[in-house]
Amino acid sequence: MGKSTLSANLAVAMARLGRKVGLVDADIYGPSQPRLLMTEGRKPEAEGNKMHPVPSPWGVPMLSMGHLVQPGQAIAWRGPMAGNALNQLIDAHWGDTEILVVDLPPGTGDVQLTMLAKHKPAGAVIVSTPQDLALMDATRAIGLFEQGSVPLIGMVENMAGYICPHCGEESDPFGVGGAEAAARVMKLPFLGRVPLDMAIRRESDAGNPPAAGDGPQAEAFLSIARAVLAWIDAKR
Repeated sequence: MGKSTLSANLAVAMARLGRKVGLVDADIYGPSQPRLLMTEGRKPEAEGNKMHPVPSPWGVPMLSMGHLVQPGQAIAWRGPMAGNALNQLIDAHWGDTEILVVDLPPGTGDVQLTMLAKHKPAGAVIVSTPQDLALMDATRAIGLFEQGSVPLIGMVENMAGYICPHCGEESDPFGVGGAEAAARVMKLPFLGRVPLDMAIRRESDAGNPPAAGDGPQAEAFLSIARAVLAWIDAKR
């Protein structure tokens, strides 16, 4: 339950809040969004040299390498090919989509550099678990976006706290508050936290994004979506 789950649920939550949102799975080598939004086995239609996004049951059209290759097929491409694939996913027929959520892979490699050079984002959301090693990766991502003059919308703390479904006791296997503290030190807005929750994992694996439902799991994503939309609206 990582950044891809957060990206999918953020897109669904913003759609629930009345926005026209699309989703690009930019994790070229490890696409997972088709599973998360129940579009596995669907192929995008093409018009000219551009694709039409695949509609999802949750009102979020999307494109992923997972729609173009066989399930489980390894994608062994060098950097330029991955960059070209990203270009095709983003330069698609998105119609009246007003917000495009791009789920970037971890790291600071070719896909990220292509994104910054050719499709400069309006803003970036940094996702990290509370533990120190994850925060080191998040710090490197922040440095990359700052070098590319991409505004930072804020930071989300993922897998923040676990409540035992049997005894109700709360524990923090990845620590707690680390991302919030890091955001404070770096003077970034803290957008919210998502718990390490079996229901989120189970529903995500089944292609039922928790953000489309009710309860505290949905509210965690809706709260983050409201914060992101407030930032976007303030910039318009």
